[in-house]
Amino acid sequence: MDTAINITQARNKLLSLPLALNAGGPHALEVTQRGKTVLAILPYELYESIMETLEVLSDPELLRHLRQSVKEMRAGKTIPWDTAKRSLGL
Repeated sequence: MDTAINITQARNKLLSLPLALNAGGPHALEVTQRGKTVLAILPYELYESIMETLEVLSDPELLRHLRQSVKEMRAGKTIPWDTAKRSLGL
């Protein structure tokens, strides 16, 4: 499947798009109208992931914690998975 389709094709294929997007096809589709991109169609999981990422990036405190965590990880300051699970009671 192409990564861009016109709006008429999108309308005609609407019911099959979820299956196509989740079956290893393109991650998202651009929908064009008169040659101009007007919509993007993507699997809900991808949309949700993008929204969560934007939420993290827009929260200064959360972003600070993320950057600190990455720094600690790169410095080798990690906790073994089994230890983390035990401390969380998992």
